[in-house]
Amino acid sequence: MNKNPMDQADDRDLRLSQQAMERAAQRAHDLAKSTGTAIVISPNGVIEHLTPKSYDKPTGK
Repeated sequence: MNKNPMDQADDRDLRLSQQAMERAAQRAHDLAKSTGTAIVISPNGVIEHLTPKSYDKPTGK
């Protein structure tokens, strides 16, 4: 397994994949908020349902 950071990859698609995933996540959150739909995430294998109201709360990051 290559331990180099993705932003230093030779493959342009790989270098830009993190930004693409972040944009996709933001669009999913925006759509869910506009439709009143919960988003299901699984940080560290624990399933969580985020309600539209919880999107606006600070996450501490």
